[in-house]
Amino acid sequence: MARGIEGRTDFRKLLKLAQKAVKNSYCPYSNFRVSAVLFGEDGTVTGVNVENASYGLTVCAERVAIFKAVSEGKRKFRGILIYSPDGMPYPCGACRQVMTEFFPTDFEILVTNGSSEERFTLKELFPYNFKL
Repeated sequence: MARGIEGRTDFRKLLKLAQKAVKNSYCPYSNFRVSAVLFGEDGTVTGVNVENASYGLTVCAERVAIFKAVSEGKRKFRGILIYSPDGMPYPCGACRQVMTEFFPTDFEILVTNGSSEERFTLKELFPYNFKL
């Protein structure tokens, strides 16, 4: 599996960015705060979940970070760290599909609640996706 995070030091730096960003999460309905940190050649880009009373209009932290990066012309990322102090924040199907649009199958996805972590490649997490 490709490893985008080079070691514990990198993990701690990314986790600190995620912990800082999660404070901006807007989640008055689920009370499940999530932040995401894209990392790679184009630097780091953060995102947080933004909920809406019309639940279908809610946007996950992963997609916020990806759309923010794309809107800034950034495309060279090795992985994403997804963090929540409220539980393990596994990416939803919509986020997995958006990742498939922009990232290779060996793209690293790190999910953490700060005390435990799980690593996946995009292919492991979403082996059957829609891609033209």
